[in-house]
Amino acid sequence: MEIQLDLFQESISNATSGSDHRFIIDAHAHLWLKQDAEIETGRIQSLSNGQSFFVDEIRQMMPPYMIDGSNTAEMLLANMNYAQVSAAVITQEYIDGNQNEYLLKVQQKYPDRFLCCALIDARISNFFEESLEAVSLGFRAIKIPAGRLILSKRRVMLNNTEMMRVFNLMEKRGIILSIDLTDGTEQVPEMEEVIAAFPKLKIAIGHFGMVTRKGWKEQIKLARHENVSIESGGITWLFNEEFYPYPSAVKAIKEAAELVGIEKLMWGSDYPRTMTAITYRMSYDFISKSNLLTENDRTLFLGENARKFYGFENLTEMSYIKNMLE
Repeated sequence: MEIQLDLFQESISNATSGSDHRFIIDAHAHLWLKQDAEIETGRIQSLSNGQSFFVDEIRQMMPPYMIDGSNTAEMLLANMNYAQVSAAVITQEYIDGNQNEYLLKVQQKYPDRFLCCALIDARISNFFEESLEAVSLGFRAIKIPAGRLILSKRRVMLNNTEMMRVFNLMEKRGIILSIDLTDGTEQVPEMEEVIAAFPKLKIAIGHFGMVTRKGWKEQIKLARHENVSIESGGITWLFNEEFYPYPSAVKAIKEAAELVGIEKLMWGSDYPRTMTAITYRMSYDFISKSNLLTENDRTLFLGENARKFYGFENLTEMSYIKNMLE
C-alpha cells in the first residue's frame, strides 16, 4: 500500500486543479498507531472496525473501514489526495495517548505534507522536560489539550510557573503552540496573560473557540492579538445536530471574520473522528459552496492563512481526480 501511495504522489502533476482554491491545508487532524490512553474519568483503548473502548462504553471513534484500530498517515494521505488537500497539521489529544514517536517518523517521511505537533502532558509535574525533549527531537509545534486541564481534583493553570517556562522556551525556539481551550471563557484570562508575556509565540486556538458554547466569541477575540490565529477543527462535530451543509457553521465563520478578520481563521477537519458522519471532502466543501463568503475569503480560510501561519513550503497543487459517479 505504501509503495503504491508513494508512486501515486510522484505522479501528481502541477496542472490546474478542479478546486477553486490553489492550496488547501488542514489545520487540525489526528493520527495514531493505537489508542491507549487514560484521562481522569477512565481509559481509552483501540478495538476493531473503527471502534474504541471509551471510559465505560464502546464508541465509534473512526469510520468502520479502519478495521485494525490504526489511524495511519497513509490512510489520511489517501483522503487528502482525493480531496485535493495539499498538507495537514497533525495535532494530538490526551484521549489518543502520546503519539510523539510515531509522528516524528511521519514528519520525517512526509515533510512537505505534514507538520506534526508533539504532545506534552501538563497534567503531571516536570512536563517542562517533555517540552525540551520535543524541541530537541525537531518538532516545530507543541500541542496542549487545555480543556482537559480543568480537573476535578486540581486545576492546571495555563499561566503557572512551569507552563510559562514552556512558553518561554517555545517563543525563543520559534515553536508553534496548538491549544484547545475548555468551553466558554474560563481559560481566556489565562491566555490573555500568556499572550501578553510572549507576544512572539505563535498560537493556534482550536475547535473554533468551542463555537456552539456560550462565550465562544471571547476565545475568537484572542486572535485580535498579532500572534494568535483560530482553526476550525471540530466545527462539523459542534454543529453535528444541524448536519451538512452546516449553514450555522458558515454564519459563525462569517461572525468570527467580522470580529478578528478572515486572515486570522483557518480550516481544520478534526479527522478521523468527524469522518464517522461525513467524508473528508465534505468537511470543507460546505465552505467552498457557500455564497456567504467571497472567493478571497474561501482561499484564505481553506489554505492561504495556514500556509503563512505554519510556514508551509514546497506545497503541491493537487490535481482533481474524477470518481466513478461522474
